[in-house]
Amino acid sequence: MRKVRDKGPFENLDDWLEFIMDEYGERLTKLAYNYVKDWKLAEDIVQDVFIACYKNYDKIDEVISFKSWIYRLAINKSKDVLKSYAFRKVLMNSSMFALFSSKEMSPEKDLLKRSEEEFLSLCVLSLPVKYREVVTLYYYEECSIEEIQGILGVNHNTIKTRLSRGRMKLKKMMERWGYNGEQA
Repeated sequence: MRKVRDKGPFENLDDWLEFIMDEYGERLTKLAYNYVKDWKLAEDIVQDVFIACYKNYDKIDEVISFKSWIYRLAINKSKDVLKSYAFRKVLMNSSMFALFSSKEMSPEKDLLKRSEEEFLSLCVLSLPVKYREVVTLYYYEECSIEEIQGILGVNHNTIKTRLSRGRMKLKKMMERWGYNGEQA
């Protein structure tokens, strides 16, 4: 497998960019989705990440860990979107709509609830950001504690504590909804 930072095997910038898009595109989109909870918005964020990669191509050799750098970029851009006025306004309006919607589950939500994997994903998405990001990076992206430390810039023990608390919160959520881990 080619190294992302090693520009030698790539004939030009376009080949390198295509490689990192193939290598990281889906994972970064899922990571951004964990923050913004909107697939199209997550895709837009990832496009911004790749634009930043394109613009910083000449400086890539200075990056110690490309994976940490690109994940950090995606996280920061996701957090910027969450802080933006336009996002908060849309979020407020959609939560007002939820107050007036039916209390019964839609068939789509009922189907999602029955799927264990989807149910777990929904539980992870409902965690506070500081727990959601470490759980996502550790379990879904299979990053080590050291890699997460590099990505988030957070102390090693803080990451372990957040992982532990995140798991406890997930367990409580799943127990509250009656999930006991047994197959039907």
